[in-house]
Amino acid sequence: MQTLTAEETHDLLPYPALADYLLSMLADKKAGTAYAPERVAMPLARGGTLLLMPATDGQFAVTKLVTVHPGNASAGLPSVQADVLVMDAATGKRLAMLDGGAVTARRTAALSLLAARLLAPRSSGSLLMVGAGTQARAHLEAFCEGLDIDKVYVTSKNMAHAEGFAAYARTLNRQAEAVSRPEEALEKVSFVVTATTSVEPVLPDSVRADAFVAAVGAYRPDMAELPPQLVQRARLYVDTLEGARVEAGDLIRAGIDWTQVTPLEDALDIPGGQGGTVVFKSVGHALWDLAAARLAWSKLSAPYQEGESCH
Repeated sequence: MQTLTAEETHDLLPYPALADYLLSMLADKKAGTAYAPERVAMPLARGGTLLLMPATDGQFAVTKLVTVHPGNASAGLPSVQADVLVMDAATGKRLAMLDGGAVTARRTAALSLLAARLLAPRSSGSLLMVGAGTQARAHLEAFCEGLDIDKVYVTSKNMAHAEGFAAYARTLNRQAEAVSRPEEALEKVSFVVTATTSVEPVLPDSVRADAFVAAVGAYRPDMAELPPQLVQRARLYVDTLEGARVEAGDLIRAGIDWTQVTPLEDALDIPGGQGGTVVFKSVGHALWDLAAARLAWSKLSAPYQEGESCH
């Protein structure tokens, strides 16, 4: 079994290719050939939590193992640690251990990229990033690689972090500007990504009617990055309906009609470029880890396949 570092895992998961693998996974999910049960959460010592997220498509099986220990920061340890174990579904043979943090960042951003490709009213324009952490950086990279982004605006509670993020965006050959408030950029952008852990909205309702919004930060029902007015007027899409009903505080707190919310796999046949603000809310799912595992293993196994073909 191969054990991959975070850097090695990153290299195996280029965003455009991962978006294609996620598209295939969505089709398999819709067809019922890929399956993931609800994640299991088990309390651990000192207020910690162990999360188990399994999935299979008949060929591969994966389990993401995540530990969350909020008190670790005081000890200089990461509060969230994760690994993704990849197995052969037919034999149980362990194939690889991927860095879970890298998988989560890459597949979440690639899924937002895929949603933008499928659903965004506009196919090009500027990007506003709200937040300057790991997920924000992954989304910046994914959108710059997979969309026609001409300029990046970034805002953060810490202006120094926003300035550093803008500097990184310039290394991707994009114009970039740090702004103190989202309102300074909203009228100029076609794409918005919120990647914060805020429990209160970080965006005003003044998002353009032709904008695509990916809300990826809030992961509990008591958290919300988007104001209710925006959620209520937008066309709503989610990565998984079952997960969003429980965890998507942005939608729950807005009191939306869940019959008006479309899971992403049901949007595959919807023509892109329709009018109205689009909100895509993702809360995570083990099938997205499985899609990443498929791509990673296709690259890891390629040398062996090539070698076998020579005999």
